[in-house]
Amino acid sequence: MKTTTAVLCSTAAALAAVPTATAFSPVVSPSSSASLSIPAHRIHQLPSTSTTALQETADGGGDTDAKQEVKAAPLVSGAELEVMLTEWDEPLVVDAYATWCGPCLLMAPEFEAAAKELKGKVRFVKIDTDQEPEMAARLNIMGLPTLLFLDKFEPEEGSTEEAKAVLKDRIEGAIRKDSILALCDHHFFGGPRPEQL
Repeated sequence: MKTTTAVLCSTAAALAAVPTATAFSPVVSPSSSASLSIPAHRIHQLPSTSTTALQETADGGGDTDAKQEVKAAPLVSGAELEVMLTEWDEPLVVDAYATWCGPCLLMAPEFEAAAKELKGKVRFVKIDTDQEPEMAARLNIMGLPTLLFLDKFEPEEGSTEEAKAVLKDRIEGAIRKDSILALCDHHFFGGPRPEQL
C-alpha cells in the first residue's frame, strides 16, 4: 500500500507543477498577420529544432529547392511519354509503377542507379500507373513493376513510314541494377543476352 500512496503523491505533485491558470502568448506567423494563441507553458517546452521546423514551415518549407535533387529517371505524364515515343534521340526504358507497390519501391533505387550510369546513352523515365491509367492500358501494363525497353525503328530508305518505337523487351517484376544494365547492353548496344536476371 505504501508504494501506491507514493506513486499517487508523486503524480499529484507533478500535476500541481502544471499551471492552473493558463497564460496565452500570441504567436504571429511571418507570412500573415493572423495570430494563434498557444498556452505560455507550452511554448518553452518546444525544443529548438521544433521551433526551427515550425519557422521553416511558416516560411514555405525552408530551403527545399537546394535539397531537391534532379532525378536521372524522372516521373513523366502520359502526354510527355507520348512525345518521347515520337521524338527519338536515344533508346528509352520505361518503369511503369505504383506508389503502393512494394516491389516497385524496392526497385526504384536500382532503376535510378542504372539511369545515372547510362545517362546520355539511354533515357530512363517512370510513369505512375495510378496517375496515368489510360497510358498504362495502352502499354498493356498487367503487373507491377513493368520495365519496357524501347528503341527507335528506322524505316528502310525510300519508305514512307515514320520512325516509331519498337518494344525490344518487357520485364514484369523487380530486378536489380546489374540486370537492368545487362538488358540495356543487350537490346541497345549489341551485347549478349543475360542468362539470369
